[in-house]
Amino acid sequence: MTSPLRAVVFDFDGTILDTETREFYHWQQLYGEHGRELSLSEWQRGIGTWDAFDPWAGLPETVQQRREQVHAELRARILADIAEQDLRPGVREVLEGVRSAGLRLALATSSDREWVSHWLEQHELRSLFEVLCTRDDVRRVKPDPELYTLAAGRLGLRPGECLAVEDSLNGGLAAVAAGLRVVVVPNEVTYTQPFPPDWPRLNDGFALGLVGLLAAAGEGVGEGLPG
Repeated sequence: MTSPLRAVVFDFDGTILDTETREFYHWQQLYGEHGRELSLSEWQRGIGTWDAFDPWAGLPETVQQRREQVHAELRARILADIAEQDLRPGVREVLEGVRSAGLRLALATSSDREWVSHWLEQHELRSLFEVLCTRDDVRRVKPDPELYTLAAGRLGLRPGECLAVEDSLNGGLAAVAAGLRVVVVPNEVTYTQPFPPDWPRLNDGFALGLVGLLAAAGEGVGEGLPG
């Protein structure tokens, strides 16, 4: 029997703020400037985790020799681009709706705390999250389940009482391995990842709001929810 839903645990990059698509495009542009091609399928291996894909390996030796300078310039362009981006459409309303529905809200991300805190503060979201779990808190990031196990533990809940909202395969694998339910809300660069067919998926993003998210998870507002 499925446990009553008590909390929603969101991923950050690509799920709340689509940093991933912007980063991919800038790396793709860098490759093109040096006569190389960066395929989406290669890039997808590293989404939601660390050290699974090294984009530097596909660049010429002349770039490798200037790696520190090239990286500084690339990072500056990426950060400037992300700073101009808004949240994914509808996600703010969903996050606020989670709290209004009496559910608890946490974040579990493979990014570090400084990165996530910066963007949460910029978009005035930090106060919504009761629990924040980042790569600084664990030994292994996604697809290892440690981040999601930690989030559930800090909430004082069983994993089965929590719903994970993810955009990537690595993130979804981490959530499922930890015992959470998962709903996939893919973005432009994760849309073609080979998600298991039994994972609920919202191809239109957060357009249907909290009701749509919970319906995908087999829940309904007011059906067994707190409050």
